[in-house]
Amino acid sequence: MSELIWETHKKISASQVERERLLAAIALRIRQSLDLDSIINQTVEEVRLFLQTDRVLVYRFEPDWSGLMVAESVIAPYKAVVGSKIKDPCLTYKHLEEYRQGRIRAIDNIETARLTPCYADLLASFNVKANLVVPIIADEKLWGLLIAQHCECPRKWYSSEIELLKLLANHVGIAVKQAELYQQVQSLNTYLERKVKNRTAKLQKALQFEALIRRVTQRVRDSLDETQILQKVTQELGEVLDIERCKIELYDNSQTVASIVYEYAKTEPVCQGTSRRIADFPEVYQQLLQKKFLQFVEIIPQLSPDKNQLTRLVCPIFDDQGILGNIWLLRSKEELFDELEIRLVEQVASQCAIAIRQARLYEKAQAQVKELEKLNTLKDDFLKTISHELRTPMSSILLACQTLEKLIKTQGIRGIKSEKFQRVFKIFKSSCQQQNKSVNDLLTLCYIDAENATLIPELIDIREFIFELVEPFKEQFEQQQQQLVINTSEEISLVQTDISLLKRVINELLTNACKYTPAKEIITVSTGETEETVFLSVSNSGVEIPPEEQEYIFDKFYRIPSHDPWKHGGTGIGLALVKKLVELLGVTIQLDSQKGQTTFTIQFAIDTQN
Repeated sequence: MSELIWETHKKISASQVERERLLAAIALRIRQSLDLDSIINQTVEEVRLFLQTDRVLVYRFEPDWSGLMVAESVIAPYKAVVGSKIKDPCLTYKHLEEYRQGRIRAIDNIETARLTPCYADLLASFNVKANLVVPIIADEKLWGLLIAQHCECPRKWYSSEIELLKLLANHVGIAVKQAELYQQVQSLNTYLERKVKNRTAKLQKALQFEALIRRVTQRVRDSLDETQILQKVTQELGEVLDIERCKIELYDNSQTVASIVYEYAKTEPVCQGTSRRIADFPEVYQQLLQKKFLQFVEIIPQLSPDKNQLTRLVCPIFDDQGILGNIWLLRSKEELFDELEIRLVEQVASQCAIAIRQARLYEKAQAQVKELEKLNTLKDDFLKTISHELRTPMSSILLACQTLEKLIKTQGIRGIKSEKFQRVFKIFKSSCQQQNKSVNDLLTLCYIDAENATLIPELIDIREFIFELVEPFKEQFEQQQQQLVINTSEEISLVQTDISLLKRVINELLTNACKYTPAKEIITVSTGETEETVFLSVSNSGVEIPPEEQEYIFDKFYRIPSHDPWKHGGTGIGLALVKKLVELLGVTIQLDSQKGQTTFTIQFAIDTQN
């Protein structure tokens, strides 16, 4: 009897030692590893061997309180159930709460345990004859169940086995909590790494953007070439933002048409040089003309054959003087431009506005410089011409005065009546008239430019007026062997105009014709009427003005380079005065010079009320 007791004691001692070893091994494994799957898989294997049972598994609850068999140790021929998801219809909130409070459920024989049919059927489906369930609590929450099952036959679960399973469940709970904490730390580390990475990327992007702004600003300071600046801006903006397209459009002066003047594209540019009417896209340009940026997503078939949505950002180019145009950006995916990118484009747009204004001011200044140079040249030419024109008649007047004085002193009354006196007196008179005309022309031109001229309109008959004006020129035409022809219609409507100003216009045209018409050529004065106008023309043959000179013929102080100014004389203000006078009279003048003939035609609108 004592030997039996001693053998039993030895077995119990050995079992306790093995139990302590098992607990220590699992505890050590938990301390040394954070791999929860490895811990529970080894735990179920060692527990099954220790209990000498058919199956040990770990059942983990899902958020909906269904369960997943996450670890299992089972012997043949019993089927494995690891990975199975089970929804126990008999598991109520009451049962869950009992498990959370530490309930242990030991069933030695499921056939005699008076189980609910649904639970009995569930166990029977896994060939379970005896079942031991211990809850796994992690951080005071019900995480799952540690289950030992015997499938061959019913089995008695001893208190030592139940206590062992309870202790092991506690260890598993510690492992679960430890693993969850580790996972949280890992998630936090991943989040922090991602955040640092994003922050670093943002800082790098900000540095890139800042460098771009510095380059654009420096380029605006260093250059006045609008084309060069804006072309470089579109390229660098497109490359820095890594977008599909970047283009700049500028408005016309009336802001009714927008034209694409610069474009950057990863593929071939397709829009540069195109224009569109603002009124055709009111939903877009209404906001842009209010100096507000616009961002939207759309499908552009010609740019996205697969019909993917593309993102557009449009930022207006403006300053305190007004809006000049827009920067358009296209991203080849449905991804919005972020705040940092939008701020970059706005800053670039501001620099573009400065560049455009600066370049246009420079162009305007250059144009003014060229105009001033042209005016300065005209002034020099005028001074040379007017000096000659005023000096020539003054020399003739001075010489004539000396000659007349000498004749009077030496010959008295006989000298006054002599032919020489009369010839000299004629030169004196002609020179005075020429001098007086030059001064009057200059004064009239200044008078009209100062907008002080007033009109005294009256009705006149052009035909009668022409004969009266031509009469003083007949003698000069004969002396220069020029033929005069007058063509007038039988009936012409009366025209309302200022007679004195019109007389000056026609006298200037006749003087011009007389001066430049070669001997034996024809000077023709014509009048006529169309349905809407009465016209008067002065033409002369033998003379033709080159086409490239015709647009300048009415400019002040302009003299045709191909004509010798000292041969014909003149200040270069006669035709400029004609142009000013006809504008003042409200009529038009046209020049036609071709095929060896030059014609100036004045047109009067017919007054239908008279």
